Amino acid sequence: MTHYTTMSSNLKRGILRFSEAISDADPCFVSEDDEVLKALKFIGKHFSNKCIRAFDRGYDANIYYEHLIKHGEKFIIRAKKNRDVLYKGKKVNILELAGRYKGKYSLSFRKKNGVQADCKVSIVPIGLPCKPDAKLNLVVCNGLGKVPMMLVTNMKSDDNRLALTVVKVYLMRWRIEEFYAFKKQQFGLEDLRVRSLNSIRNLDMLLSIAIGYIGYMSAKGDERKIVMELIHISKRIFEPPKFFFFALADAMFAVFSRAKPGFSHLLRKKPKYPQLSL
Repeated sequence: MTHYTTMSSNLKRGILRFSEAISDADPCFVSEDDEVLKALKFIGKHFSNKCIRAFDRGYDANIYYEHLIKHGEKFIIRAKKNRDVLYKGKKVNILELAGRYKGKYSLSFRKKNGVQADCKVSIVPIGLPCKPDAKLNLVVCNGLGKVPMMLVTNMKSDDNRLALTVVKVYLMRWRIEEFYAFKKQQFGLEDLRVRSLNSIRNLDMLLSIAIGYIGYMSAKGDERKIVMELIHISKRIFEPPKFFFFALADAMFAVFSRAKPGFSHLLRKKPKYPQLSL
């Protein structure tokens, strides 16, 4: 299943923009790369090039670099350890290059588990063998694990804080994983009871619409009374986290379960009264 998710500007919560279930049994299926390129073209058509595309290691492939560079789209891609890059005109392994830089800038933040992370960040100008003329940057972040996090980007700036900005933008992408976990766990997406690909796509579309509604409701959660009321109805023992899709979904289920007439009465046509109106 191919997804593309954006982050709302204020509370940085994921809003689904593109979702499609794919199968190699589909007569129109060519390859997984072809399907991803279709999604990227869709996003390129509907979103400005100024929007930053952030990708995990699964997208560290020449075909995606070539597409993004060709269309002038800003991107941040987490590189794999076996990636080769051009440094000062010579081909070098990216992990070997990252090991030469221990960090010029400091970045501190709290992880999801509450543990403080103190990172050292460096930025290095590089190129790619597949696109040697494209001027890119490698941002190396030490402190998140035994292996440094390596981010390849075409973002450029004279501001020295660019390296920290690239890391922060990529860390925001991690919140999208919470969105996927919500979609699978709260609604049992992986426990489908249909067999045809078309039925799966229809269910995914309906589910995406429902979650999109929850996402837009929570976009200004701290400013909307109805959202605060729903969180109260969800009866959380502890204060709900910033990602409170789970709390909203539980509360909406509790509210709708008490609506005995259901939605059918909302779809009925109002009866016409015989009395003439003035």
